[in-house]
Amino acid sequence: MKRALTPGTFDPITSGHLDIITRAAQLFDEVIVSVAASAGKNPLFALGERTALAREVTAHLPNVRVEPFSGMLVDFARQMDAQVVIKGLRAITDFEYEFQMAALNEQLDRGIETMFIMSPPQYMYLSSSVVREIASLHGDVDLFVPPVVADALRRRFGAAEQS
Repeated sequence: MKRALTPGTFDPITSGHLDIITRAAQLFDEVIVSVAASAGKNPLFALGERTALAREVTAHLPNVRVEPFSGMLVDFARQMDAQVVIKGLRAITDFEYEFQMAALNEQLDRGIETMFIMSPPQYMYLSSSVVREIASLHGDVDLFVPPVVADALRRRFGAAEQS
């Protein structure tokens, strides 16, 4: 069985993330959406909330499961018996960072491959940080995240004040 991980902080999970996960699910027997604790990033949503949101938006994909993790990705990949790490690429800046991480992970465990999937144009400049910024300013995030995530963001930031 070919098992792949799609790791990330997913704070919050976006439509771009979901696109990469869906496409990975077409290529592998099982895909594990690996929600990183990433405490150093000071996430907006707690690990349990991010994991629950990811589970809800991927529930329609039968070969996808969601697992939280902390620590090194290669250790988690070994624990999950995954052979491949899937990373989405948007702009060239993603490539530089992800290429460096792939090279480091390869040094740590030569048995784990990294595979890159390019984002389609509509998600090329979409990021969780941009979505958080729009939501914090009470902007409409419906084009960028699944409905359940948009609702969670609205609850987190409150409704826009009426003038």
